Amino acid sequence: MSYVFAPAPVVAVPIAGSSEQFAVRRIYCVGRNYEAHAREMGHDPDREPPFFFSKPADAVLYVAPGATGEFPYPQQSKSVHYEMELVAAIGKAGKDIPAERALEHVYGYALGIDMTRRDLQAEAKKLGRPWDTAKGFDHSAPLGPIHPVSKVGHIDHGAIWLTVNGEEKQRSDVSQLIWSTAETVAYLSTLFELKPGDLVFTGTPEGVGAVVKGDLMKGGVDALGDFSVRVV
Repeated sequence: MSYVFAPAPVVAVPIAGSSEQFAVRRIYCVGRNYEAHAREMGHDPDREPPFFFSKPADAVLYVAPGATGEFPYPQQSKSVHYEMELVAAIGKAGKDIPAERALEHVYGYALGIDMTRRDLQAEAKKLGRPWDTAKGFDHSAPLGPIHPVSKVGHIDHGAIWLTVNGEEKQRSDVSQLIWSTAETVAYLSTLFELKPGDLVFTGTPEGVGAVVKGDLMKGGVDALGDFSVRVV
């Protein structure tokens, strides 16, 4: 088969402690999934159905263990925010998955930051427009290696946190998710058929805020360690 131009390379994320790679298919993100974060964004945290937005697979900015990733400050924005998240990696296809079976579809977990052009998002909200330019821009998904469930188990509790230049900005516990990972995966599977290679950003705690060039973000989740990303 011939192509008019070379196909884009497969986006892949290493598996922690292995030479294997996780080929990324789609990135789904759930919005306002911690109660305090919902409040700080001006919304009632009542348990309404979750809502989702997407990032392209090539938005992944992989950060190797022990390294410091470099996040290029994007153009057309003057307010770029961090949102530290636990990321679930799907390893088994399914749709209309019952919540009690949903974790069977999770291959592993990773650290992720949902970088957001907050000013563009605010403008899109005001005008009733999509969030693509605010959420799906280049390098907007810093991601650490994927830790298989076989090594770390399913993460339903444990601290999640982020610092900027050594100052703590976000801290909560994964147990505080409004919709648990299992419930999020189950609900998402009623909207899309999930397939191996999908990543699900499960939501961010309160304390989101802006960064500028030169800032060093460091985030972590218990059982997954931490990673660092500098804004350049």
